[in-house]
Parts: sequence; structure tokens; C-alpha cells
Amino acid sequence: MRADPSPVTRVDRSRQSAKTAYDRLSQWYDLIAGSSEKKFADAGLRKLDVQVGERVLEIGYGTGNSLVALAAGAGTAGRVCGIDLSNGMAQVAQRKLKKSGLSARAGLQCGDAVRLPYPDDFFDAVFMSFVLELFDTPELPLVLHECQRTLRRGGRIGVVSLSKKETLPVKLYEWFHLRFPAYVDCRPIFVRETIAEAGFQIADEEERSMWGLPVEIIIARNG
Repeated sequence: MRADPSPVTRVDRSRQSAKTAYDRLSQWYDLIAGSSEKKFADAGLRKLDVQVGERVLEIGYGTGNSLVALAAGAGTAGRVCGIDLSNGMAQVAQRKLKKSGLSARAGLQCGDAVRLPYPDDFFDAVFMSFVLELFDTPELPLVLHECQRTLRRGGRIGVVSLSKKETLPVKLYEWFHLRFPAYVDCRPIFVRETIAEAGFQIADEEERSMWGLPVEIIIARNG
């Protein structure tokens, strides 16, 4: 049962608005936020532990830092797919994959994770880093349902996300999110509970802190 009774704040921004914002940010995102987020994403990747030959999906791949790591882990026998809303991010990610010599192992698309363009039972693993909290509250179960659908039975999902706690840094962050949604577009969510309520079995969890904001790193199994 949740100890925090306060509700998760909503995401009041259209897809087109989000796409436009990330297209503009794509060339500068690594300088603005990439370095601060990377160590948490890397921790999630280590826990996900992608093996040679696996098929992996990254939702919200951004500038492609984690895609490079996933493609390296899956090897030539594996396959990495990525879906992101932003064409600008896709271009940056493609350049990184090409520079790393891993373009042939990855296929990128621009699209919406509430309707994944992949078949049932296709992936061994799904990864999201600072992405799930970008979706509005009613969309969270839809995104996770799509993850379940495209994951094989026993497949795993790795989620790195801002976590909602009753702390002053979280309250301040939510205040800025509500008043300046164009600049603070995500918000903390009940990470573990949301994943478990979607039907995943929690296998590993860790909480860290980023500028005083709690970050949860969750690995869970499908079915």
C-alpha cells in the first residue's frame, strides 16, 4: 500500500508540443541533461544485463547513449530496436551508432510507445530511462501493456525513473512542473507500484538520488 497519499501530477502537453521541444533540444541534450542522467541509465543497463543474441527494445532512446551499450551487449547475433517521438533525437542517435560501428545491429523508428509497431512476444528485454514519467497518468498502463505484449514470457523490463516521495525536493520539482511544463516536462511517479500493478514481477530494485530527487531503478519479469 502506498505510504504517500498525494496524487501524481499530470502531464499537460500534447505529443506535437513534446516532439517539437525535443527536436529543438536534440543537438544540445547531452550537454543539458545527458551527463546527469547517464550514470543512472548505466546502472539500469548493468542490471538489465543484455546477453549476446538477445532482441532488445529501447523506448525513448533520445540521443542514443544507451542504444550503443545495448547494441554492443546484444552482439552480431542480437538485434536492438528503438522508438522515440523525436526525429531530431533519431538523427543524433543514428550518428552515434554509426560512429561506434553498430548501425547494422540497430533499427530506429519515430513513433509513440502507447502503440508499439512490433509483434507479440518479440523481445527478450525492454529498456526505458527517464521516459516512463513523461507519459500522462492514464497512459502509463497503456505503455506498460505494450511492453508486456511485445515481450516474450519471462522477458524482462528495465525502468529508470524519477520516483514520487513526500520530500521537499520532490514537492519543489512538482511545483515547477505544474507552472513551467514546457521546461520541466516530466514528473515523479510511483515507479515500483506502477510496474507491479501492470502485472510485472519485480526482480530487482534500487533507489538513488539525483540533486535530491529520488530515482528508482527497477528490473521486472513479464509473466
